Amino acid sequence: MHDRTFFTPVALSVGAGHKRMIASLFDMHDFLTEFPPSRRRLSYGTAVKACEAARSGEISVEAARDALITFAVTAGVLWPSEPPLVSVKPEARGCGGFAA
Repeated sequence: MHDRTFFTPVALSVGAGHKRMIASLFDMHDFLTEFPPSRRRLSYGTAVKACEAARSGEISVEAARDALITFAVTAGVLWPSEPPLVSVKPEARGCGGFAA
């Protein structure tokens, strides 16, 4: 069986500031298999079933991708689509480079 790719990859957070791109059913299967059992939710089982159904041709690849996104949102691992806002406060400096 050949691997089937998503039209648009899904970016998931896999640690402090680390992103993992899921671009195919094979990637999805690997990610779900490696996901810690203690963090799995009800939507995890739905995502696994959707992945298997898409691999066998019962549902579309994009339907499996949607199930992965639903799982990622409920598990809190979906990578944000926009970068977080960072506020930088200017620092006043006196002579010699030390803050006043």
